[in-house]
Amino acid sequence: MLSLAMPDVVPLTAEEQIAALKMALEAEQARVVELTRERDHLRTSHERLRLELELLKRRIFIAKAERVDTKQLELDFAATLAALDKLAGTTPEQAEQDGQKRRGEPQDAQKKPTGRRDLSKTKLPEDRVEILDPVFEKLVAEGKARRVDFDVSYKLAYKRGGYRRLAVAKAVYQVTDENGETRLATALAPDESFPRSLAAPSALAHVASEKFTDGMPLNRQESRAARDGAPLDRGTMSRWLEDAGATAGATVIPAMKQEALANAFCIATDATGISVQPEPRPDGAHQPCRRGHYFVLLADRDHVLFEYTAKEDSAFVRKMLAGFSGYVQADAKSVYDVLFRPPEKPPDGEEEPDEKEEVGCWSHSRRKFWEATCAKSEIARQGLARIGRIFALEAAWRTDPPEVIKRLRNEHLRPHLESFFEWATVEHEKVRNQRGLLRSALGYAVRQKDALMRVLDDGRLVLDNNRSERALRSIAIGRKAWLFVGSDGHAESSGHLLSLVASCRLHGLDPEAYLRDFFRVLAHWPRDRYLELAPKYWAQTRARLDAEQLAAEVGPLVVPPPLFPPAAPAEKQTAPG
Repeated sequence: MLSLAMPDVVPLTAEEQIAALKMALEAEQARVVELTRERDHLRTSHERLRLELELLKRRIFIAKAERVDTKQLELDFAATLAALDKLAGTTPEQAEQDGQKRRGEPQDAQKKPTGRRDLSKTKLPEDRVEILDPVFEKLVAEGKARRVDFDVSYKLAYKRGGYRRLAVAKAVYQVTDENGETRLATALAPDESFPRSLAAPSALAHVASEKFTDGMPLNRQESRAARDGAPLDRGTMSRWLEDAGATAGATVIPAMKQEALANAFCIATDATGISVQPEPRPDGAHQPCRRGHYFVLLADRDHVLFEYTAKEDSAFVRKMLAGFSGYVQADAKSVYDVLFRPPEKPPDGEEEPDEKEEVGCWSHSRRKFWEATCAKSEIARQGLARIGRIFALEAAWRTDPPEVIKRLRNEHLRPHLESFFEWATVEHEKVRNQRGLLRSALGYAVRQKDALMRVLDDGRLVLDNNRSERALRSIAIGRKAWLFVGSDGHAESSGHLLSLVASCRLHGLDPEAYLRDFFRVLAHWPRDRYLELAPKYWAQTRARLDAEQLAAEVGPLVVPPPLFPPAAPAEKQTAPG
């Protein structure tokens, strides 16, 4: 029988056992440290995701607007705001009262009217319906009563309009020449902006206004036209709009942009995305839409221009504002850095860049503090209170002349701004190593200090860039209905029509009426005078045209003398609008 001999186990000494236990303890301690670090990281990630979810819920289910209980903020930070008001030398209420005295306004501002609207004061056409009582009318006929007056009340009515058929009748003549031969001759066709097009100027303007003013997609216009008995399909209307936009882009739009870049004091800009239908693949496979971008340019109170680009980058921004010198108001997006921090050496073939001053947007800064309140941060709430006081003071002198606004800002607003940035710098140092919404809000304010303080330079500058975002709403709302554009060419054409519509709104014009007149006169207008057709000058130009000729859809048109002296150089504006 075989036996296996077990090796002898040498017992560890006490020192070796202690060393082994120390090594095991160190390994466990290292593992605890690692697990603790991992736990803290997961907790931080969980808190960050929770805050992002809370912010999304607030935007979706509560309110997209940055609604804040300003009264509660004033109560919570009463001491801080009182100290700032004492430093600035005024309160918003006192500033508003002083502004009313300067402008000669009554101390008690008129409240917005309430109750039933008085339609008798409107300029609407009136249809009258007289309600007679048979019993009393019989007495009137018998001479036992007489009708002395009517008790008039008003309702709002509507008469449905629609397309109509326009017959363009060109006279046909029977002409006998000197040889006694007879032939037929037809009157020459009048000049038109879109020869041989099915659409008259009014129909084309209606389709463009429905889409770009009211966001009505072409498929809905097609179904409505069918109900009115008009044989109109969306493909035809799409070609109309592309031709109309391209025509505007070759005529009046370049003239508007040239004047804007040459004369504007401040250009406000922002951008939004748009879906572009892709080119069909050879194999017919489906593919998603690609993303393009619209930039909007607001040149003071003169022009609104939409620029389309397939790629949102610094090269396009530099090209878009080439030749402009002045103030540019935008958010802190990196694509705008090329305007304010140009390269030391310009690219080959380009001239030295024009000088542009960056103007920041206090609404963007305020929005980040509003987002940071999801974390229940008192620092974020204090930031909201401070910025709210800045806006409240600004509202008190908003309608004053620019030189008065500049003086009041330096007297009363500057202390608030300087105190805000001192506070933001200190608080940012405390959280600069902590990821989160509060660090983003404070960091944005600190980095944008110079741009946000720029409003003190001139009274014509404004605190926020909200007017650019309002202009982009026409695209944001419209794309929910018409979803995408067919190509880059369609996007450029749409941008030109959007520019005309937005400029009409800026100057209080009816976009459809303006487009109808624009398409009517364009074929007759001299090439070197397209600026006279811009919405900014259209009221003056229209007043100099023959009303009967303009009202006709087609026919001759007498062009008046130039509105501007041909040799007069354009001068830089001294006030926006």
